[in-house]
Amino acid sequence: MTEKILNHFLEITKIPRESGHEEHIIEYLRKFAEDRGLEYKIDEAGNVLIIKEATEGRENTPTLILQSHSDMVCEKNSGVEHDFRKDPIKCEIEDGWLIAKDTTLGADCGIGIAAQLAILEDSNLKHGRIECLFTVAEETGLDGAHALKPDFMTGKTLINLDSEDEGELFIGCAGGIDTTAKFKYETVESCKEISMKFRIYGAQGGHSGDDINKNRANANRLLARFLYRLMKEVPFDLCEIDGGNKRNAIAREAYAIINLSGKDMEKAGSIFLETINEIKDEYSASDPAVNGEYTTCTRKTEAIDGKTARALIISLNAAPHGVLEMSASIPGLVETSTNLASVKMTEGNIIRIGTSQRSAINSARRFAAEMVESTFILAGAEVTHESEYPGWKPDLDSEILRISESSYEKLFNTKPVVRAIHAGLECGLFLDKYPDLDMISFGPTIKGVHAPGEKLDLESLDKFRKLLIDIIENFK
Repeated sequence: MTEKILNHFLEITKIPRESGHEEHIIEYLRKFAEDRGLEYKIDEAGNVLIIKEATEGRENTPTLILQSHSDMVCEKNSGVEHDFRKDPIKCEIEDGWLIAKDTTLGADCGIGIAAQLAILEDSNLKHGRIECLFTVAEETGLDGAHALKPDFMTGKTLINLDSEDEGELFIGCAGGIDTTAKFKYETVESCKEISMKFRIYGAQGGHSGDDINKNRANANRLLARFLYRLMKEVPFDLCEIDGGNKRNAIAREAYAIINLSGKDMEKAGSIFLETINEIKDEYSASDPAVNGEYTTCTRKTEAIDGKTARALIISLNAAPHGVLEMSASIPGLVETSTNLASVKMTEGNIIRIGTSQRSAINSARRFAAEMVESTFILAGAEVTHESEYPGWKPDLDSEILRISESSYEKLFNTKPVVRAIHAGLECGLFLDKYPDLDMISFGPTIKGVHAPGEKLDLESLDKFRKLLIDIIENFK
């Protein structure tokens, strides 16, 4: 069955499923159900539920829900030609890993989808009624989980298949909120004769929840660090700035184009190289490939007005990023964090700063958002908050946890690690709609989630498959 899961996943990699554009995967799931005579339904948001009735003799077993999300984070390395709206993901097997070297792989949460499909078509499995839930737009705000109606599914036990560390059973997660700052700028004519592009690249990036405590370089912060230093020593006009992409990904690349006088080029280059050398030393252990480069480029005739450019650079340099608090009750667990995710120039002369805050404690999460808000309000930006979702409080008396622990120890002769995760899962929102749900989350090992180079450990996939099947067969 492991091979079937992998084959289903490889088919899924051919299907465009960027967050907010899941129509192709929804159609694929609908056809999968119809071709196999399985009952299904699709709600207005695009959430899909496929039902497999109990096998003979298991009709009295309670319904078990298996859940994954149908969208993926779409990230690629700069210079790579790939259209996530139509191009299949290019991946290969290397040293026991399935890897996408230039883009995200989408194993988060495509491998969960694949496991559900394999379960749905397995005729040898003995089981009670199974409901397979596939939610939309998890990566951009848990929109599908927000939209779930209380009567969409009937089970009271749910296995979330959206975790990335084999051998670990997750029973809690952080909640989150997105904070956006917007600077309105005037376009001014630049009289300085030289345009230079300064670029930060090569950072590892990663998941803004699961990887936030790993001291990964954030290209947005590093670019702001350089521009702040430059601003104090060299007169320049800021013409363009861009960095990062997704709210839930640590920024890997960022650049700025500035205009300056020819006599200041050498000084600017020297400040940049000095900053890059400091950065490479600081991140030599945790993010050793981070680097920078600068070049002259086609001269820009227009720039951002000086007042706004100054406010933008100062606020980006001051904005918090990373771990804010560690848990006092669970050793090693990040309790509260913030991610300086993206800097984008958009239509209407707007510079948009995207950030996200996470915490298992609602008050701490909101205070983190207020801290970010305060930084940008002081700089004159308009700040809004959106897409807030609750955390999932651990339940050590959970029945599905007991079953899962027992299955893992029986299969692999070792105890699994039981813990909460700082990343956001949909489980907190499910509890809002279904207060009686008993839940657990687990999955195979996936590294580099939300960044190019994302890879799936194939050995762990087999253990994941064995555990899932054993739990289903022993769930009564």
